[in-house]
Amino acid sequence: MADVKQWVQSTKDYVNDLKLEMRRVTWPNRKQVESTTAVVIFSVFAFAGYFWVVDSLLATGVRRALNFFTK
Repeated sequence: MADVKQWVQSTKDYVNDLKLEMRRVTWPNRKQVESTTAVVIFSVFAFAGYFWVVDSLLATGVRRALNFFTK
């Protein structure tokens, strides 16, 4: 029974500590969220384009090398 009481008390302590920590968090405002979201979306598309170009170049190079050595 003592283990159950200890578990209940430690759970209460955890929740109270969690509430205290959440009060200390500084949340971004809407403008900050929108601007960082735009940066992330742009970065994803930029990296996707970069990797598409690199992949295309490597695939073409491998294809040409295989054609050269198999003929």
